[in-house]
Amino acid sequence: MSKSHPDYIVVEGPIGVGKTTLAKRLAKTFNTELMLELATENPFLPRFYADPKSVALPTQLFFLFQRAKQIESLRQTDMFKPVQVSDFLMEKDKLFASVTLDDDELFLYNQVYDKLTLDVPEPDLVIYLQAPLDTLMQRIVERGHDYERPINRSYLKKISEAYIEFFYYYSTSPLLIVNTNDFDLSGNERDYNLLLEHIKQLPPGKHYFNPKKS
Repeated sequence: MSKSHPDYIVVEGPIGVGKTTLAKRLAKTFNTELMLELATENPFLPRFYADPKSVALPTQLFFLFQRAKQIESLRQTDMFKPVQVSDFLMEKDKLFASVTLDDDELFLYNQVYDKLTLDVPEPDLVIYLQAPLDTLMQRIVERGHDYERPINRSYLKKISEAYIEFFYYYSTSPLLIVNTNDFDLSGNERDYNLLLEHIKQLPPGKHYFNPKKS
């Protein structure tokens, strides 16, 4: 990390938690490049949400190739530049695959994953955003993406639980776990600035940030 902020920040969390919104604000604050997962470019995603079993493998492989390409471009940049911000961790691809693929599909996927994900840069800070299931469902409805309308509670619950388990054991990079249920990172300047100051002063290790409603 630099003296005032991490050099490579990744914001993560389940669907609807607000990771892209926060990543965009951090990139603007630090005046840096932003690397976003490009869900709308995946042609299989609308069909996946409507009927997951029918296109689970191509949906996951498309994301894997897409993210690996983005990570490769990051590796080729000068990592001594000011802050880089992303709204996805490469390992999240494997997290989703473990939830959506059957055993044979997952075996094939893992072989491809292992070939594509060598030398992935480690973040200087991972910010893991959490929210209760009801809050996630409400936020998904409010943002109104047509392709997300078929998302149901059962699928979202599996994804949320997979994130909880993944980050329980995560130790690769410094980790900040943020409860966003009563914390508005999209429109509330006080809440955002509170988090920003927390990030700048964060020591190594795993930390929890559970702010109360403004």
